[in-house]
Amino acid sequence: MLTHPTLEQMTALGLTGMVEAWKSLAEQDSGQALDRNEWLGLMLDRETNHRADKRFSNRVRNAKMRFPNACIEDVDFSANRGLDRRQILSLAQGGWLKAHEQIIVTGLTGTGKTWLACAFGHQAARLDYSVSYVRMPRLFEDMGMARLDGRFPRLVDKLARVQLLVLDDWGTHTLTDQQRLDLLELFEERYQRRSTIITAQLPVSGWHQMIGEPTIADAILDRIIHNAHRIELKGDSMRRKTNRTGLTPETNTETMANNT
Repeated sequence: MLTHPTLEQMTALGLTGMVEAWKSLAEQDSGQALDRNEWLGLMLDRETNHRADKRFSNRVRNAKMRFPNACIEDVDFSANRGLDRRQILSLAQGGWLKAHEQIIVTGLTGTGKTWLACAFGHQAARLDYSVSYVRMPRLFEDMGMARLDGRFPRLVDKLARVQLLVLDDWGTHTLTDQQRLDLLELFEERYQRRSTIITAQLPVSGWHQMIGEPTIADAILDRIIHNAHRIELKGDSMRRKTNRTGLTPETNTETMANNT
């Protein structure tokens, strides 16, 4: 008699996992082979898993990664890109996140830097870390607009609090004086508190010159490089291998001419 009222109460309390577990158990254990404690334990397990799945989905959605479905299990180690399987699988365990370390992924365009960074972001979300992805040109644009309308302190605070910040397309252009100062403030707030993934075509050896002002460059790089795991991708662009896949078939112009 209490089945429906109880289900309604659990639904009202947001216990969706327990509701689904109740319904499933009611169908599978109609003979009451399980006692009340076993029922309760199974329902709580289902609720816990349901909440974990929902939290993970929310973290991936809020991260706004370019490749939200990228995951470590799909990393192609057979491609000649210089990937170290042991390093990648070790990083997937998440120890670097607990230690507030960084990952730097460098390589030529098309070698899979962004995809790999998103795979690590996906894995961090699995491990229950908050993740945010942003391209560096967009970051500087957002920071510039935030300075104009007074939101800059709130923006830096938001970026400082996220547990894993993925900065894509680092070093695509020389920085202005204000951009250098903005980056220094961001990394100062995150230093030894949060982790960052940086992808760049430019080798790390060229970052000091890219940043420009020697004193600020030293300060920024000191907060990034010394505790960073480096992954250098090699080889040609992977896009070239599939650049014609799915293209609209080319029109035979001679046939068209004959038909006209």
